[in-house]
Amino acid sequence: MSPLPRGVALRRDAGLYGYERALARCGFTPVAGVDEAGRGACAGPLVVAAVILPRRGRVDGLTDSKLLSPNAREEVYEEITRRAVAWSVVVIPPGELDRAGLHVCNLAGMRRALARLAVRPAYVLSDGFPVPGLDVPGLAIWKGDQVAACVAAASVVAKVTRDRIMTELDARYPRYGFAVHKGYVTADHQRALQEHGPCPEHRMRYVNVARAARLKPAGDVMDGVETSKVRDNEFVPEIA
Repeated sequence: MSPLPRGVALRRDAGLYGYERALARCGFTPVAGVDEAGRGACAGPLVVAAVILPRRGRVDGLTDSKLLSPNAREEVYEEITRRAVAWSVVVIPPGELDRAGLHVCNLAGMRRALARLAVRPAYVLSDGFPVPGLDVPGLAIWKGDQVAACVAAASVVAKVTRDRIMTELDARYPRYGFAVHKGYVTADHQRALQEHGPCPEHRMRYVNVARAARLKPAGDVMDGVETSKVRDNEFVPEIA
C-alpha cells in the first residue's frame, strides 16, 4: 500500500468510507475511485470505471463487485449511477489489448476514465497498483475494492458494464457461452475454443486462445502476466 498524504490518519475500524472521510478532513475532496473488470478474461473487452461518490449518505449494499450476486450488482449499479457526483466508463477492445498489452491498456484506461469525469478529483484511489501520469495525487490500495467505497463503486460500475457487453456478445457469438462465463477461462469455454477456434472478441495474446488458433505469438498473457518467451513449447512469464 502506498503511504497516505502527510497529515491524513486512518483508523483501523474506519469502515468502507474511511479513506474518503480521512482525505476530506485534510482538504482532499472530491476523491475518485478507479477500478477495472475483465483483466483476467481471455475474451471480451477490458472495462475501466471511475466514480466520485457524494460526501453525504451511503450506497446501500456497496462492496467489492465480486462479492455481490448479479442481481445485487445491478441494484447497486443503479444507485451508484443515480447518486454519484460523477462517473465514467472506458471500454478497451481486445484488438487494442493485443496491440499494446494488458497492463499498458489498463493504466491508460484508468487515466482516460479519470479524465472523462465531469468533476475533477482532488485525489485518486486505485485498486492494487498506482496510476502514473495523473495531475493529482493518488494512493494504490491493496484490495481497494473491499476497503474504499469509491473504488468499490468503480468495481461495480465496471463489472456491470462489462457483463452487459458480454451478454450482448453472446447473442452475436452463441457458440462460446459468453453470457455464462463472461469471457473467462472455464472448461466449457475451452472446449468451445478447441472446437470452433477463436472469434474476433478473443484476445490473441492469451496462450489458450493462440493455441486454439494454431498460432505462435510473440507475446502472451497467462493469469494476467505478460509473457514473451517460449521454452520447451511452454510460455515463461515475464512481468512487463
